[in-house]
Amino acid sequence: MSPTGRRCAAARAHSVPVNAAATGRRRRQKRMGMSFRNAQSLRSLKNLFSQAPFTGASRRVRSAWVRLAVMAALFLVVIALAAGIRAMAGDSAVLAVPGGAVVVLGALVLYAKSVRLLEQRPVSELDPAVAGATLRDGTLVGVVLFAFTLVVIALFGSYGTEGGVSVSGALAVFATMAGVALTEELLFRGVVFRLLEELTGTWGALITSGLLFGTIHLLNAHTTVWGALAIAIEAGLMLGAAYAATRTLWLPIGLHLGWNFAEGGIFGVSVSGNANGQTGLLHGVLSGSDALTGGGVGPEASVVAIFVCSIPTIVFLRLAKRRGHLHTRRRIRSAATSGTAA
Repeated sequence: MSPTGRRCAAARAHSVPVNAAATGRRRRQKRMGMSFRNAQSLRSLKNLFSQAPFTGASRRVRSAWVRLAVMAALFLVVIALAAGIRAMAGDSAVLAVPGGAVVVLGALVLYAKSVRLLEQRPVSELDPAVAGATLRDGTLVGVVLFAFTLVVIALFGSYGTEGGVSVSGALAVFATMAGVALTEELLFRGVVFRLLEELTGTWGALITSGLLFGTIHLLNAHTTVWGALAIAIEAGLMLGAAYAATRTLWLPIGLHLGWNFAEGGIFGVSVSGNANGQTGLLHGVLSGSDALTGGGVGPEASVVAIFVCSIPTIVFLRLAKRRGHLHTRRRIRSAATSGTAA
């Protein structure tokens, strides 16, 4: 090899460890940058749901009507987008799980940002400290309530199953229903009930939000006027009463998720007349009187479901009364005036 060739080979040999070191350094810097951004994102999310006294009150709090209109419009858009994600995911757990996660995280962040901006306060109704236990308990109670409803229907010979078992289908339904339960509860209990309560008192908010909750289900393919009314009575009132009793949205979110998951994800029957084609763990078949089975709407339009859900509704309302959580319009205005004066 010529002297020139030897010098080139030596230069190449020397450059290999230098280039490798530079590449390794760039990779470490990139990982550190990603870790820093992730840490910043987690810190921002934690601050968003912090229950510390609010110190960013640089703007005046908007009126209840303005907050209601703005936040309701935002969450109607969120619900429409979530429906599009569900339609694209279909039966696929691979698509439904990340889709559901995006809906849940996006809706929570939007709600928290809206409350902090428009109401200038911590988001106490979504306190992370009670989220895990309350969500778990609510979900279990929701599953039990629906299971009991279906057992009664089955005792009359009106429920059976056909086909095999689909675990992936149950997982897809759970992810889907997590998004449904969260977005609908944020809208109807977090926005409509809570802000109407400022304007009409607890009873006005409970009845109005329940009726609106039932009415929106008329958009589902097989929901009838009777089905919407039944949903308003059994679910709208029960979920509103759960929020009134506890003043946390985690409980109605859990109840809603548990009921819907048991209905579509475990027992495989129609959820609120929604013909989305998702298959749960079982493929359920209903037969017999519509008054008993709910017909095309599903068990939610059954008189059995109305009776079963009336029990926790009464319990929650009694608890709300005992805790002093049933407010009149006059009392709310007096409290607001005292707070302003202070």
